Amino acid sequence: MDIGIDIGTSEVKVVLVDDAQRVIGQASAAVAISRPHPLWSEQAPEDWWSATQVALGKLREHHPKEYAATRGIGLSGHMHGATLLDAQDRVLRPAILWNDGRSHAQCAELERRAPESRRITGNIAMPGFTAPKLIWVEQNEPEIFAQVARVLLPKDFVRLKLTGQAVSDMSDSAGTLWLDVAARDWSDTMLSATHLDRSQMPRLVEGSEASGTLLPTVASQLGLQADVVVAGGAGDNAASAAGLGVTAPGTAFLSLGTSGVYFVANAAYSPNPESAVHAFCHAFPGTWHQMSVMLSAASCLGWLRRLTHATDEAQLVSEAEALPDGAATPLFLPYLSGERTPHNDPYASGVFFGLTHDHTRGHLAYAVLEGVAFSFLDGQQALLAGGAQIDSVTLVGGGSRSAAWAQLLADVLGRTLDRRSGGEVGAALGAARLARLARTGEAVADICVAPALQDSFAPNPARTAELAERHAQYQRLYRTLKPEMQRLSTAGQQKSEGD
Repeated sequence: MDIGIDIGTSEVKVVLVDDAQRVIGQASAAVAISRPHPLWSEQAPEDWWSATQVALGKLREHHPKEYAATRGIGLSGHMHGATLLDAQDRVLRPAILWNDGRSHAQCAELERRAPESRRITGNIAMPGFTAPKLIWVEQNEPEIFAQVARVLLPKDFVRLKLTGQAVSDMSDSAGTLWLDVAARDWSDTMLSATHLDRSQMPRLVEGSEASGTLLPTVASQLGLQADVVVAGGAGDNAASAAGLGVTAPGTAFLSLGTSGVYFVANAAYSPNPESAVHAFCHAFPGTWHQMSVMLSAASCLGWLRRLTHATDEAQLVSEAEALPDGAATPLFLPYLSGERTPHNDPYASGVFFGLTHDHTRGHLAYAVLEGVAFSFLDGQQALLAGGAQIDSVTLVGGGSRSAAWAQLLADVLGRTLDRRSGGEVGAALGAARLARLARTGEAVADICVAPALQDSFAPNPARTAELAERHAQYQRLYRTLKPEMQRLSTAGQQKSEGD
């Protein structure tokens, strides 16, 4: 038995997997997000640990025999979060998350201090990454920065609680801008550029390697054996790839979750930072991947549900489907939290354009579905421009449950999308698979296999051509509004700071 723990942005999810790779049980516990100022996004690290204990408690309650037989634990988590600890491993401030946009100016400062940063890290400096956040803390909270003895990523804070060991894996660490991604080691140049050094970084292991075992007191508290192996694990996207069997070159997945991710496995390190495409280590030795990221995806539909008091997201999709063919719908820019690929623009904001008295909630719902799909198309174009090979794509995430949205995505992207069973637990399942690899040493290809095919959505060429015209309008709209978005966001931030 192995347990996979996924530290998500809105919840911690855990799965219990047997030796036949069947998911025996799963559970979750919610985690709150704080947005105290414009562009800010934070969480309390102790909440991750509390939610992990609650979720594991549910597994233990419902599957006591299988739970007690657990031999390995794997960890997955949202990437880039800056978790700052003092010399006694006490949390110094709320963790600054992946979708926090406050450190835009510090990105330019980092690249000025380290002119070779893009070559070393394979990525353009963006506010979501960890290193610029530390420059922001040094400049704005110097009393906090002076106490920083250790910087951990979210899942690695949970590892510290489980094992007492400060360890991270290659895939998650690649998102800090402190890793030499080709060498799979910390870069002294990048650490020095943020006035940090290796002593403040966790020890590095591969995702499929062991990072330690449970502390005896924690094992007793959780009802597990102390010799349970804790794997290196992975960032949430690389873990999802392990769970979906996206390990061979050309295999890909598209995650329609809170954020949106287009992930492509690569045979070699393939950086292309100028397109705002991420080039990271994969969860396995000697492997890498490329990724485009949008900061708001399915969360846009949840936002519209709250705004319009719809019963649920399914009601919104149903109303969008009921629109007559050729209905004149507004355009929607889904940049509710800024944007990464391809714009690298923390000031980008959400926009409905072209509203009239004739538009209903269903028109707005369709515009959201389409706008998110268009953002994925922007990401696909950036990946292809960066040399990515895309042969097959698996669609996952909460939004993938909608067949209508899946078909719209297939039409917009102009490629077939597969849905597979168990996709909803991809990252947690991948973490459990990494735990098994860490304790058994089995071959990746034997364990990280693709789940059973559920259904596929093939593009309609005529519809793809129609949507291409709408996409061109969508792109022109962003380019036109970009300067005003920056002015508006900057003015709002200055007002907040003045208050």
